[in-house]
Amino acid sequence: MASPADRKQEQREAFKADDPAGGPLTTDQGVEVDHTDDSLAAGERGPTLMEDFHFREKLTRFDHERIPERVVHARGAGAYGYFEPYESCAEFTRAAFLQDPAVRTPVFVRFSTVQGPKGSADTVRDVRGFATKFYTSEGNYDLVGNNFPVFFIQDGVKFPDFVHAVKPEPHNDIPTGASAHDTLWDFVSLQPETLHAIMWLMSDRAIPRSYRMMQGFGVHTFRFVDADGKGTFVKFHWKPRLGVHSLVWDEAQECQGRDPDFNRRDLWDAIEAGEYPEWELGVQLVPEEDEFAFDFDLLDPTKIIPEEQVPVRPIGRMVLDRNPENFFAETEQVAFHTANVVPGIDFTNDPLLQARNFSYLDTQLIRLGGPNFSQLPVNRPVAPVRNNQRDGYHQSAIHSGTNYFPNSLGGGCPAHAGAGGSAYTHYAERVDGHKIRRRSPSFQDHYSQPALFWNSMADWEKQHIVEAFRFELGKVGARTVRARTVEHLAKVDGELAVQVARGVGVPAPSGVESSDKPASPALSLEALRGDGSIRTRQIAVLVTDGVDAEQITSVRERLAAEGAIVEALAATDGTITGSDGETYAVDRALPTVASVLYDAVLLPGGPVGTPPTAADPDAVRFVRDAFRHGKPVGALGSGVGVLSALEPEGLKLSTEFQRVVTDQGVVTDTSPGPASEEFLNAFVDTIAAHRHWGRGPVRH
Repeated sequence: MASPADRKQEQREAFKADDPAGGPLTTDQGVEVDHTDDSLAAGERGPTLMEDFHFREKLTRFDHERIPERVVHARGAGAYGYFEPYESCAEFTRAAFLQDPAVRTPVFVRFSTVQGPKGSADTVRDVRGFATKFYTSEGNYDLVGNNFPVFFIQDGVKFPDFVHAVKPEPHNDIPTGASAHDTLWDFVSLQPETLHAIMWLMSDRAIPRSYRMMQGFGVHTFRFVDADGKGTFVKFHWKPRLGVHSLVWDEAQECQGRDPDFNRRDLWDAIEAGEYPEWELGVQLVPEEDEFAFDFDLLDPTKIIPEEQVPVRPIGRMVLDRNPENFFAETEQVAFHTANVVPGIDFTNDPLLQARNFSYLDTQLIRLGGPNFSQLPVNRPVAPVRNNQRDGYHQSAIHSGTNYFPNSLGGGCPAHAGAGGSAYTHYAERVDGHKIRRRSPSFQDHYSQPALFWNSMADWEKQHIVEAFRFELGKVGARTVRARTVEHLAKVDGELAVQVARGVGVPAPSGVESSDKPASPALSLEALRGDGSIRTRQIAVLVTDGVDAEQITSVRERLAAEGAIVEALAATDGTITGSDGETYAVDRALPTVASVLYDAVLLPGGPVGTPPTAADPDAVRFVRDAFRHGKPVGALGSGVGVLSALEPEGLKLSTEFQRVVTDQGVVTDTSPGPASEEFLNAFVDTIAAHRHWGRGPVRH
């Protein structure tokens, strides 16, 4: 019998199309076709005949290949995998998939950007969707979240307004996949509840290095329910094993031109290579009696629970180990819904969550052409489905018997699940009140948590946030909108507002002070570096004829043993001749790549180490960009010459008296011959740290 984690794969096999190599080309009706290159016509140069049923079918099917793209989250990537709990969670939830560490639950995860259409780039500044479908024994459970723990609005009635504001402007449909324009910032400046999510959007969290290095959050406060009906408030956290790492804005923009599929390709390639991404699922649990123990409202989706107040408790792990076989059938047609819950998981009165519970189903009905989208293979649960719902567009089942309840002619089937069994039971929460349109006063503090986020950032993160605000507001034509936004920032932190105002040409607010709000170290990328592994990091080695082959071999072997991906880059594709006279393959030509596509760079000894005036200008630019983006740099032998020729301010380099020197994320060794163990260890540690800020400028 197949393991639970294999059930989804077995189910998918039943829906796979026949092998095209199994016979000749046919029509949709199974009629064999002997020619598909020319239409049936009245003579070689005559009109096409309407009786050409193959032509009509082929063109009609092509004309109808596309379905409406998602209004938001249109551009995405997905993968299959499994989830397994660390131990039974029965003390706070009856959900079956959270009970037995020996049971793996199959999952499908879709990552996405939000603002742009399907044809936009991966590395835009945007929120990223992180949606997980658990195919549990009790039915499908969808944890539909983002890589930010908060959202821009508090009530779902404002969602159309927010999306209309952030989408391309209606008069010219510009910009694509970008938030730097008037309508979004007009909305932000008039809607201060957006400020917390905006701080995340202006941080490096909005430009992830990889989906595999990105946190995920359920955003809302949900409710766990145990077997006795007792509720516990819960917030969900996904934490990547590789750590949380981001691009910098300059890199992100160049990636859009060099490789617009940067994040999607990274996910696909890692899984194909057997480097399966892994996340830990953690929860913040709050007893119901502590609902009002915080200085914010637990039902407010623009607020976090600081981890210092409620630690994140790890409860399981998720591994993605299989790419989809067909993008449209699976990644494009997967349908998530926040109301897809299983026994043991319930909702709260979060007004944004309540709106999503309505909106997602409505969206799938229009996108996927009717109510039977749950029968699509990627959406089909592995749990049995028995109900009286019939017919409709794209019904793929052939039903028999009665289709109403109660009935006697069908033996009363399908019957109600027995009381006290595995049926879903809604949490028995007392609800009363007057029908009003008014937000709770407990939702009105829009500045404390943005200040908490700002105060939690490292200095380099703060600088990036300031630069992001300057870029975004600098694209806004209406200076009144710029000024109004700065006024709100002044209520978050005075120095932040002053720096942004100076950059966008509006008066700095007077009499403002820096925030005295506390900090939460868990919010900084400095605290989220991962397990110290350098697995799947992309390392570029710059080579040319005469390069020191021993140095390349020693470094490549060590980095490969650590799980890194090492590529040799040269001025042209093909091969180079090493110092030993042997021929070595070049992985890529420098003009086809860029530093932004790699995590670190190594400069071995040989002609590449001569001064830049005699070296390949692409190589010089590659090193300069890696250096200014804070990336790890290693140099051996005469390769140290490239760095010294760039005249990096304040950087200590290797000399004949001090061979291996590590400074500001740069590891150098002027010794000839194979790289020493000391150099290799230092270079690996430097790569594991990911980025190294505070470097001085280099000569341009």
